[in-house]
Amino acid sequence: MGAARASAARDITGHEVEKIATRFYRNLIFALNLVVCCVCLAHAQSDQDATARQLFQQERWDELVKLGSSVSLSTHSAELDYEYGVALAHLERWEQARSVLRAANRRAPRDKRFPIELAGVAFKQRNNSRAISYLRHALRLDPEDAYVKEFLATVYFLQGNLEAAVKYWNGLDKPWIAQTRIEPALRVRPGLLDHAFAFAPESFLSLEELRATEARLRQLEIFPSYRLDLLARPDGKFDAIFRAQELNGFGNTKTEALLRLLRGLPFQEVDSGYFNLGRSAVNLTFKIRWDPDKRRGSAAISGPLAHDPRWRFRVSTGLRDENWDIVPSFTGPAPVLAALNLRREEFSAEISRLIGSRWQWSVGAELSHRNYRNVFAGTALTPQLLAQGAQLKQTTRLGYELWRSPEHRINVSSEVGFQAGRLWSQSAAAFERVQASVAAHSFPKSHGDDFETLWRIRTGKTFGQIPFDELLMLGLERDNDLWLRAHVGTRDSRKGSAPLGRDYFLSNWETDKNIYSNGFFGVKLGPFVDTGKISDSSPVLGARNWLWDIGVQTKLRVLGVGVTVSYGKDLRTGHNAFYATLTR
Repeated sequence: MGAARASAARDITGHEVEKIATRFYRNLIFALNLVVCCVCLAHAQSDQDATARQLFQQERWDELVKLGSSVSLSTHSAELDYEYGVALAHLERWEQARSVLRAANRRAPRDKRFPIELAGVAFKQRNNSRAISYLRHALRLDPEDAYVKEFLATVYFLQGNLEAAVKYWNGLDKPWIAQTRIEPALRVRPGLLDHAFAFAPESFLSLEELRATEARLRQLEIFPSYRLDLLARPDGKFDAIFRAQELNGFGNTKTEALLRLLRGLPFQEVDSGYFNLGRSAVNLTFKIRWDPDKRRGSAAISGPLAHDPRWRFRVSTGLRDENWDIVPSFTGPAPVLAALNLRREEFSAEISRLIGSRWQWSVGAELSHRNYRNVFAGTALTPQLLAQGAQLKQTTRLGYELWRSPEHRINVSSEVGFQAGRLWSQSAAAFERVQASVAAHSFPKSHGDDFETLWRIRTGKTFGQIPFDELLMLGLERDNDLWLRAHVGTRDSRKGSAPLGRDYFLSNWETDKNIYSNGFFGVKLGPFVDTGKISDSSPVLGARNWLWDIGVQTKLRVLGVGVTVSYGKDLRTGHNAFYATLTR
């Protein structure tokens, strides 16, 4: 028995060994065949790449396209993909070139050549936005690529986005400004305008200098619109060309002057000014309103300090004679909570200073006097609010640009303001107020101003005792800039129908679309969303709930004179509000 079992075991073991050996030899033969195939394919691929490289160097694009199209794209090497795509582009077969290069880019996402060539194809197809997207991707792969920076700057320049172009040219120590030209000639003194340009002829133009120049030009307050262009020269340098619409006198033409003078007649006021006095960017503005319930007169003079556009002074004076009815609504049945006649005289002076392109500060002082007549205090007005007499107030503001993206045409700015005042009356009172704002301004399209979006958030808090005329208002009123566009601040021509208080939060969002423009007449239309809350120590003033307004507005501009007409709906009460106001 033992011998038989041993013999069977030897037979089984031998059979299994034979099967294992057979399987091993089969696998070995398959592996050898696979290696031979791979070697042959690699050799063939190498031959294809060598042939393609030769055709590419000799710029034989038709033959290179035939070679590339004869082989499946899935078997292309990165080199063949690149050369095949470039050949298609040279033959202006743009869509095929784009398809080949996109497929190659997916297989080799770290190869910067493919997004560069895709950008070139998009540029030839006049799709600059797509070209920019590919170039920015290529620059992320290689931030030091000079060709990509030059290409990207050129595309932005052709789009009219000078700021973005200068940003990328700066990485190549460009552009170099040969001279600055003013076309057409302006009336403002050349020396003053020269100081507004932060760069000089025969010098390198940096992005910071460009932004500082724009800030100084705005600070002059005589250019409602302007444009700074660069004109390429044969020597590789640029000429800086400044073109601007300039405010002079009452208007550049009799028609414009008359329109500015008479535009406020529907509102029983004249709101105009004399600009660029003495060709020195000194402006004199004035307002006279004869509405029997809102009489007002004001005048201000402002201009560069010591002929330096970075510094600006402003001196103003004003008189107010207003009738107020404090009511909870501008429409429908509403009880009069309080009423009075406010008379106020004021004189103020302010100095502001630009620091570079991002910082701006100002300091000022205001001396005022107020008194109240025909007072019905009701439940809204306390003795502290009705304090009369002279007041001295100091103001400080600090502005800073938080973020700016020339590529996306977005800038975010901020401002913080502080006021401290003391009222001399029968019971002396002092107060402080802190206000802050953040504003985001963008042009969603890559060039032009067809769409414009603005979102601004403001908040403020008051400490101490304030007189009635220092209360804040959330609502539409020509003397107020804290707008809730479905809450009108006047009823029967008298102020007091919008929420009043000491502390507030306000958010205004709007977007405008150009409907029509011919250089003399323009129309913009767009929606808006306003939300806010205002509170006060008095239980009668302020608003108990958050206020939400939505609507649409139209902005009309004729010869530089603007009118804004808005329709708003209060989402809490359902009230509708139509309102028109002047804009400078």
